[in-house]
Formats: sequence, structure tokens, C-alpha cells
Amino acid sequence: MTDPLAAIAQLPGVAEAVDAAREAVDRLYRHRVLRRASPAVSTESSLRGARASAAIEGVDVPLESLRRDEAHDPVLQGALRASAELGRLGSTWRRAPRQVLARLHTVAAAGLADEPDLGRPRAVPNAPDPLGLGPAPTVEEASARLESLFTLLSAPTKAPALVLAAVVHAELAVLRPFGTADGVVARAAERLTLVEYGLDPKSLVAVEVGHLDQPYAEGLRAYLTGTPEGVAQWIQQCASAVTLGVRETAAICEAMQRG
Repeated sequence: MTDPLAAIAQLPGVAEAVDAAREAVDRLYRHRVLRRASPAVSTESSLRGARASAAIEGVDVPLESLRRDEAHDPVLQGALRASAELGRLGSTWRRAPRQVLARLHTVAAAGLADEPDLGRPRAVPNAPDPLGLGPAPTVEEASARLESLFTLLSAPTKAPALVLAAVVHAELAVLRPFGTADGVVARAAERLTLVEYGLDPKSLVAVEVGHLDQPYAEGLRAYLTGTPEGVAQWIQQCASAVTLGVRETAAICEAMQRG
């Protein structure tokens, strides 16, 4: 049986970036605050991650406004709901990814899509292109590539979890399978993969913040080229997002330690 993820993991520059991200996560997990406040750190990380995910979609709300419940944009609210939903979906992700994605879209796109369309793959060839990625794949192509992605999620691989998470994220972002809230769903699925496949089991890393701090669309366009260089660029960018997300979570820990 072939292992396409392992081949991606061997592309130039990928192993070094993934190892650096893994080391950053390991250092974070040794922070003394996490001995007593891991759930609180995870909650704060999820809040900041949802805010960053909405900001990538163009809805950039200050964190303090979010804390005061002053932000009611449907994109932001969808990102918050998707983030909150992840803890209930973990055990289902490997065995029923289609079900998980449908649920994530249902909560992320509420208020953005018609109710009958929530959780259902798009039936039209076109989809919005807020990132300037170009025309969306056809319905048939999107469906076929989703099936391949589901196979990757269940198949054994020697590749690190971060490589799988990066591919999950990119495929969902570029396929735009639902036609609304696809970016929010893609980033939530990446975080879920990092948790369920062992890199960040406590969901501490604010990886979405790391994506916001980088040229997000540029990385996806590189992935879309399908070249080894383009795919490697995206995987490295996702590794950097993890490292930057660790930095954000470390700041949360330091603030809690100061009281």
C-alpha cells in the first residue's frame, strides 16, 4: 500500500519544519501552568483561534470586544461555534469524517447559508472565492477528492500528524465543498486533526493565530500548483503556524502565571 503522506513528509524542508514545530509543542506542554490550568488555557486558545479564523475571512474583531460579547457578525459567531464543537467531535473524526464535516459546516454556516444547505455539499459548480484562489473545482472533482481525503484520515501512515493536518486544511480550503464557511471548517478540521492524531492532544495550540500571522492565501496558492515545491511550501507554512500558535499559547500561560 502506498503512503502519499509519507512522500510529502520527505519533501525538501518539510521534515525540519515539522520537527521544529514538534519541539515547540513539547516545550509548551512542559509549562508549569498546565499542571493546574490546562483546561482554562485550552479554552482561551480556542477563543483566540476562533477570532483569528474569522479575521482570515475578513471579520477582524478585537479580543476584548469578543470577551464582552459585543461582536455578533455571523462569520465570527460561526467560528466560535465550530471551535466549541471540536471537543464533541474528536472520537468521530477518524471513523466518520463526513459526519464531522457536516456538523462543523452546520454550526459554522448558520446565518450565512439557507437552513436546507447546512451540512450539505454544494450542488452548484461555483463557490465564493474570498482568497483569490481561482475557480472552485467542479462538484464531481470536489466529491472525488473528498473521498481521497477521507481515505487518508483512516489509512495508516508514517507521516507526522502535522503533515496530515496540513493536507486536510488545504484540501478543504481549496475544494470549497460547501460553498459557505469553508475556510472556517478547514481550519477547525486542521485543529481537530492535530488533537486527534497526537500532536496537540489537549488542544492548546492556537494554530489559527499562526495562520493569521502569515501570508495565508499565498500558501494555499502554492499548494494549488501541485508541485513538490508548492506543496512543501504549504506544509512548512502550517508548521510555522503551529510554532506561532505555541508562542500565542505560551503568552496565555505566562499571563495566567502572573495572575
